[in-house]
Amino acid sequence: MPPSPPRRYLDNAATTWPKPEGVIAAWNDAATRIGATAGRAAYREAVEADAIRRAARAAVARLLGGVDPARVALPAGCTLALNMAIHGLVRPGCHVIATAADHNATLRPLHLLERAGVIALSIVPCDGRGMVDPAAVASAWRQDTRLVVVSHASNVTGGLQDLPAIVAVAHARGGLVVLDAAQSLGLVPFETPGFGADVVAAPAHKWLHGMSGTAILWCRDGVEPAVLVQGGTGSASDSLDMPEAFVDRFEAGTPDVPALAALAAAAAWLEDRGVARVGDASRRLSASCAARLSGRRDVVVHAGVGGAPIVSFTLEHYAPTDVAVMLETGAGVQVRAGFHCAALVHDHLGTRAGGTVRASFGPFSTDADVEALCTAVAEIVG
Repeated sequence: MPPSPPRRYLDNAATTWPKPEGVIAAWNDAATRIGATAGRAAYREAVEADAIRRAARAAVARLLGGVDPARVALPAGCTLALNMAIHGLVRPGCHVIATAADHNATLRPLHLLERAGVIALSIVPCDGRGMVDPAAVASAWRQDTRLVVVSHASNVTGGLQDLPAIVAVAHARGGLVVLDAAQSLGLVPFETPGFGADVVAAPAHKWLHGMSGTAILWCRDGVEPAVLVQGGTGSASDSLDMPEAFVDRFEAGTPDVPALAALAAAAAWLEDRGVARVGDASRRLSASCAARLSGRRDVVVHAGVGGAPIVSFTLEHYAPTDVAVMLETGAGVQVRAGFHCAALVHDHLGTRAGGTVRASFGPFSTDADVEALCTAVAEIVG
């Protein structure tokens, strides 16, 4: 039996891998040496665990454009963070605008609220690259519009939305912007606080290069979502009311200290190298891959510009799931196939039948990975 080809991981948009060495070391130290819960006791390791949480909060605040760390909560996941923001900010009878390029982490809770009769929902279209025209957001605006919910970068095409223009539309009309930054934070520098949005959510395990188990929810001062989850926080434990502090209200339950330690180390790694440098290096590979695949017959490439280093593509006569299997078995190339938890964008890409093959490059990807993928695709199409 011939040896298996070397593993070539190109699914970074789902979870970045491998992790920087310091991230693994920080996670392991917190799991094996500290072993205590943050904010629950005063013995040495518990105090150290709480210091880890503060360090993670401060590091994330810097990456978010120098926001106040006291407004950065660290819930257990980005889907939870987005649900906290959406359910906490809508009001009965209000109108919400979302986009066809958004992820199910926002579209599903909004769809549920619409079906329950709590909100009215408008979903503005995108083009064949997954890009949204800010004028379409303005056209969808109503007198009762309260929120615009938008994914900063498409997790199918990687395209970066014109967020400043979308924010300007919303703020000029007195609305709020909830930003899903799952595919941008850690790749695109946030040069202004929250990139101008009112709420930002992002996971630790994607482009921040941390581990699963924690995420980020930032709300600017004055934006106070109603609390979705109630429980223990380690503070004001003598009261049945949730504490007033922002971070306590959105961190009910036991924090994942090893994940927080990994997040702090990952943020330090990004700061040391520079978010722009890390993002540009990854996008160089995705651009090279997109250019090479676009030159192949029977290959259709769906790639946006400037955001996540993602190349989605389809091969004529082949189902995306079959292509993914052939890429791994033949070349060791690991990609994702299907709809990528983005329910509506495929209507605009023309890929509703089976989705796309998605390759996503990270800072540890190489030119050899591009070569392996493109050569394998060439062998499939003949």
